[in-house]
Formats: sequence, structure tokens, C-alpha cells
Amino acid sequence: MDQLLTMLRAAGDGTRLRLLILLSEAELTVSELTQILGQSQPRVSRHLKLLCDGGLIERFKEGSWVFYRAADTGPGADFARALLALTDRQEGVALADGRRLSEVRKARAEVAAAFFAANAAQWERLRSLHAPEKHVEEAIVRVIKTAPLSALLDAGTGTGRMLELLAPFIERGVGVDVSAEMLAIARDRLARAGIHHCHVRLADIFHLPFAADAPSFDVVLFHQVLHYLDDPQAAIIDAARVLRPDGRILVADFAPHSVEFLRTELAHRRLGFSDAEVSGWFRAAGLSPVSTEAIAPTTAASHDTLTVKIWVGGRNAQDLNLTQKDVA
Repeated sequence: MDQLLTMLRAAGDGTRLRLLILLSEAELTVSELTQILGQSQPRVSRHLKLLCDGGLIERFKEGSWVFYRAADTGPGADFARALLALTDRQEGVALADGRRLSEVRKARAEVAAAFFAANAAQWERLRSLHAPEKHVEEAIVRVIKTAPLSALLDAGTGTGRMLELLAPFIERGVGVDVSAEMLAIARDRLARAGIHHCHVRLADIFHLPFAADAPSFDVVLFHQVLHYLDDPQAAIIDAARVLRPDGRILVADFAPHSVEFLRTELAHRRLGFSDAEVSGWFRAAGLSPVSTEAIAPTTAASHDTLTVKIWVGGRNAQDLNLTQKDVA
């Protein structure tokens, strides 16, 4: 009863309803919300606190910024969804708020575009060395779909591409990254794609911000992340901590190679990984290696090409022997 009354009080105000509508559409900072609503920061902050206390929205810190979004789990999330289903977003103040939200998103997109433009040459050089991303993404989707999946964690989400790719196959997705710049790009990507059941947050991949006593995820994905880390095994072990009992870890990265410029120019700490190495990480995390798949480049054979590998580890694998599959 007390919880319901708290939620009713939190939602029982015009400004707070406007905030709830906006935060069901996008993750926003206080400054962005003040810009959209045309109200002072202290006033907006007070309304946000009441919504947080009622469990209708969530607050999370990202460096010096604080973001808010509609809650995605729990009684507050259920209450908010029922309330939002009764609102008309195409009239009056809600429609005007939506237009101003579009302006905020446009400004974010311009920042993201500038970041991409500054780094495009290096990324294109790397892409030219391995199989087309379309082939890699098709393989990831195929592997992900082999077992029921409700919640996915994209560890080192970067631009959020994996969340966008896998959104149709999951009920909830969370991406974490240590780069605020990358998270800004990811938020813009998800917003433009109209994806509301996936979100991103600033977090250390070695210390994931999820409780071990309530494992949250069916799959943890490391897509082209581990070669940047000084201790990939530690990241795998912490990821296993947040897996549900039948959960899986999926690693997509490079096989061993000798493309040295990736280390000197693109900050790769490791030049690929062997099957034995990744299997050892899985076992150290209490997982069994389930499968591995190689996706070879389509360019002519050269010492400067890269083979992408997909490794899967899980706790309750039917096949505990490493199954090998090569894709040309």
C-alpha cells in the first residue's frame, strides 16, 4: 500500500508526467530536461527526485554528468508503463516537448558525427583487413538465437551497434563502457533506431555494476573489446558473476595475428587470442567452452589480414567439447 501511494504521489503532477513521458523516450541529463521543459534546474531536480523515490525513473552518474531514464524493471516500471499507455503524446504540451526533445537529439547527433569524422580513416583501415562486418554480425545473431534470451549485457558497448543489432531478439539490453564519448554515440544510435528497451551506462568492465546475488543476464557479449584489456580473464570472470544459471558468454575478437600497427596506432594491447587461451578464461570463470567459429577475410591471402573468431562459454553446455566451425 505504501509503495503504491508513493508511486501515485510521484506521478500526480503535470510536470512530472511530462518528465516521465520524455524519459520513456530517451536518457536525458538535468540540463537537457530544463532546456526542454523551460523550467529552472532546482525545480526540475526536485521533480526528478520524487520520481526516483517512487521507482518510476532511474538516476545514474556518468563522470560529471547525471542521466535519468524511465525504470525498466520493478513495480515502478510496471506502473509507469500503464500510466504512459493512457497518455496522448501527439497533442498539447507533450507534442511541444517532443519537438524540443528532437532538437536535443539533433545536437547529440552532430557531436557524434564529428567524433566519427575524426576517427573514420583509422576505422576504415581496420575494417579492410577482416571479413565484412555483415558476415560477423550474421554469425553473432545466429549464435545468440540458439537459446532463449531475455536479457543481454554488451560489455564494452562502444557505439552501441551490438545493442541495435540484437534488439529484435531480446527483451532487455544493457551496454556498459568507460568512454563517455562512445556512450553519447550509442545513445544517439539507439534513439534514432527507436529502441527503448536497451540502454547504456558508464561502468568499469572489470567491476560490473550488477549484484552477484541476483544474476541478471542470459548472455554477456564481448565484441571486439578484449584485445584492448590488460587482463581479459578478469573481465570474463566478473561477467560470469552476473550470468543466470543457464547463461552464456560470447566473445567476438581476432585470432592471433601480426598486424603490428593495431598495437602502435589503435591501442590494441593484444594481437589476437588462441582457442586454448579463451577456453582457459572460460574455465577460470567456472564455464565450459561450448563452441568456436572462425570467419575468414574475403580479401586475398596476406599476412596483413585478420580472422575474426567467435567463442562461446556456458555453465550448462550439452556439448562440453569445443565444436569447431570455419566460415570462409
